[in-house]
Amino acid sequence: MADHLPTAPPAKLSRSALERVLGRASELQSAAGDDDGGALTEAQLIDLAKEVGLSPENVREALAEERSRVEEVPDSSAGLSLLGSATVQAARTVPGDVATVLSGLDVWMQKIESLQVMRRFPDQLTWEPRQDFLSSIRRTLRVGGRAFTLAVATDVHGVVAAAGGKRTHVRLVANFRTTRNQRASVAVAASLAGLAVGLPLWYMATNAGLAIAAALALIPALGLPSAAFVLARRQYRRLLARAKVSLEQALDKLEYGDAPRHGLLP
Repeated sequence: MADHLPTAPPAKLSRSALERVLGRASELQSAAGDDDGGALTEAQLIDLAKEVGLSPENVREALAEERSRVEEVPDSSAGLSLLGSATVQAARTVPGDVATVLSGLDVWMQKIESLQVMRRFPDQLTWEPRQDFLSSIRRTLRVGGRAFTLAVATDVHGVVAAAGGKRTHVRLVANFRTTRNQRASVAVAASLAGLAVGLPLWYMATNAGLAIAAALALIPALGLPSAAFVLARRQYRRLLARAKVSLEQALDKLEYGDAPRHGLLP
């Protein structure tokens, strides 16, 4: 009968088992009416991590990533989402304390990307494009060989959080919602123009019994809207790709202190 007795649980839990246990324990604590809902302080979480064999450094970095997380507003229009995301993000843990990293990031965005501070908080900064005459000339002439892609954004948001050991997690989010709306409006206008030209010609050719002319009239009516959407989508996604590189260059500067690598821009 001893062969049918359950075996003792293993001394160590796998990572998936650990996640299930912690999740279930949190549910039970919440169901018991704990006012904190199972909330833990950072010190308690680190102590718990030590007990289950997790590195405190990794826990602190994970906490920093969570604190710098930015909730994105979902797209309200399926048509706009077909062009691409309204935002582009880049995140990295870099050396330095929060104040130093945020200051260095601000210098980069203002001097290199032609932006200016819109909102300032102890652990966050939001920039917007500079609107003065000299900045416009600088962007038009592409001074320094830069495309100034971030200057097309509605705003650029930076969030920092201490990751322990004089390291800081940085998350950058560039918002191109206004630009995307403009690109979509141009595509819609081109589509309406194609329909306005093609449909009357198709109607007249059909009534006149001109089959070939009627078929040709459908080219602007159908082809122009399709071409306008494909072109707008391609150009907008190329803009997002370039913006992603610009954000990564700012993080490169914080991490390595290197000059911007212009050759990375597509």
